[in-house]
Amino acid sequence: MDTFLDFEECIRDSPVFRQSLDKCESDVAELESRVEKVMKLCAQMVEAGQNYTSCNQLFLSGLAEFTAYHKSDGVIVNCLRQFNQGLQEMIQFQTMLFDQTQRAITQQLTNLLSQFLPQIRDTRREFVRIGEDLEAAVVKNAQVSRHKPADAERATHLLLATRKCYQHFALDYCLQLNNFKVQQKLDILNSVFSYFHAQNTFFHQGFDLLRDLEPTMKTMASQLSQLSSDCSAKRKDLENTHLLVQQRDASGEAVIVCNPSDGGTIQGYLFKRSRKKNKTWKRCWFYTENNQLIYSKSHKEPPVVLFDDLRLCAVKSLDVIDRRFCFELLSVQKCCVLQADSEELKGAWINAVQGCINIAYRDQVTEQNTQVKENSAPAAIPDPPPHPPALGVALRGNGNQRCCDCGEAEPRWASVNLGITMCIECSGIHRSLGVHLSKVRSLTLDSWEPEQLKLLCVLGNEVINGIYERKPADGLQKPSADSPRQDKEQWIRFKYVEKRFVTRDPDGPDAETVKLRAGGRLYQASLSGDLVAMATALAEGAEVNWSNPEQEGRTALIGSAIGGSLSACEFLLQNGANVNHRDQHGQGALHAAATYGHTGQVCLLLKRGANQYAADEKGNDPLSIAIETAHADIVTLLRMARMNEEMRDSEGFFGSVGDDETFQDIFRDFSNMASHDPEKLSRRQFLRGSEDEEEKN
Repeated sequence: MDTFLDFEECIRDSPVFRQSLDKCESDVAELESRVEKVMKLCAQMVEAGQNYTSCNQLFLSGLAEFTAYHKSDGVIVNCLRQFNQGLQEMIQFQTMLFDQTQRAITQQLTNLLSQFLPQIRDTRREFVRIGEDLEAAVVKNAQVSRHKPADAERATHLLLATRKCYQHFALDYCLQLNNFKVQQKLDILNSVFSYFHAQNTFFHQGFDLLRDLEPTMKTMASQLSQLSSDCSAKRKDLENTHLLVQQRDASGEAVIVCNPSDGGTIQGYLFKRSRKKNKTWKRCWFYTENNQLIYSKSHKEPPVVLFDDLRLCAVKSLDVIDRRFCFELLSVQKCCVLQADSEELKGAWINAVQGCINIAYRDQVTEQNTQVKENSAPAAIPDPPPHPPALGVALRGNGNQRCCDCGEAEPRWASVNLGITMCIECSGIHRSLGVHLSKVRSLTLDSWEPEQLKLLCVLGNEVINGIYERKPADGLQKPSADSPRQDKEQWIRFKYVEKRFVTRDPDGPDAETVKLRAGGRLYQASLSGDLVAMATALAEGAEVNWSNPEQEGRTALIGSAIGGSLSACEFLLQNGANVNHRDQHGQGALHAAATYGHTGQVCLLLKRGANQYAADEKGNDPLSIAIETAHADIVTLLRMARMNEEMRDSEGFFGSVGDDETFQDIFRDFSNMASHDPEKLSRRQFLRGSEDEEEKN
């Protein structure tokens, strides 16, 4: 319990008060020095963190250079690109953390010191000055002679006035010190709490990001495993090839490549004699191609055509000069002397060149026709690199080409339950709201189901802004892409948490009535599959799991299962609908989907954890309802799901982790057909006799 300065002791100016005052002043001085030390250390920490962020950004630039270096390898490029995007978002989170830390520690503590200490110092100076005046007045009053009544009266009046002024300043000084002691606790605790809240938000955002990246990391792990196997196999193949070539060709003899099946083409090193007067010899790489003899002086220089038409040449051995293994090529314009490294290589070159000449004469017409056909064929124009599939679909929605909250171009993130796209900074703010308000996913890193993408197309930024920004608040302007983060955060919280800009029902007498009316509208919209009306009802206060008493306690999810809208069902599940809620008759959404023959809803509800064994008041579970109503596809699905679950349970704790592959394939086919081609899922009847026979088997 803190000890405050006693105002009555202050009036008396007792030694106890002076002792308490000295201790309080020393406490204030010590607190000031410690606060300044904390602020200095915080500034150093933030500066070091900003340097770390800059170095981290340089490191990611290095990873991006890796991506450019391995641009021909799709696996490495995809892995590095996805990791780079995730790490870029982590840097954004770290930058936000340092900014919030600086605001929480430095700004709040600076406000504490600047608000109280200057005024306390000024008041203390006046307090000390008046105290000195009081001391002088007391001494003067004591020294006046009793025989001088006029002087005594003046001294007494001066003493009273000075003491009264001193008491006022002393009381003000004590009040300021006591207020500072009270306020400093609040400000210091609030500062530390704000810092811890920033840390909590940072780790929460990082956890959500890594959780969203888990499917990508699993895909990368499988790719890495496959790449490791391919690498081992390739290394083994290279070692075998190396050993084979070493045993076959590494004999010290010169190597040439001759391919008789390709028109006698040949390539290898030869010495070429210069036609200048000095007759120097230079070793060059020669090869035949397209009825031409071409050579390269070095790998750094472009190749040179020595003879552009071998049909006009003759080749023969040259034995009249001093150098060995020489042969000569002659044409009408020029001749050239070449030298091989051995007699065998010379013979191979002569035979290969002569073979090229013979084949060129024989296949001249065929080659010309083939060349004409090839030249007349249109050149293939490579397709431009497409967007990732989810991103390409999401950007088709109205207004989805820009961030829903700040308008930044090319958003790469989306809220699956709100049906909007957003930039990376706004996505971090949405994550801090909690998944009960906004479920943020990446349009490039995460996998998306067809119905989730439909929500982004049917709703989209334009529709949602028409609901959540229908009634702008006076004096509050929507942030832009360049606005500070705190402005964006304030706008998003006003928009989605407090729903300040949503048009309220003017006829609702109280909040409960408004909520009930919104719940009724949500149920009717779910029944008809009107996503816009459903989003509007939720924005106006409808509870997603509200039981409609006028509809026998059914929720909106059960209504969507009755109505048959797969998108409505997905929208409600994404917004927290209870998949296993049951009405007054014990029937849930899965019972309704089985009753009305909606195969797509059955797939979706099973996928979201609906209890397929739940029985209604008559003892009927969804499978028995599907058999009774003769919906063959749903019977197949439910039986397969039940069989798969029983097989998985029979394997025990250490059994297979994944579901049966056959069941997953059938389940995926039904889901895709329900999403993309629902008319194919027509209700199929089958005979009661075949049912009975199947039940017996």
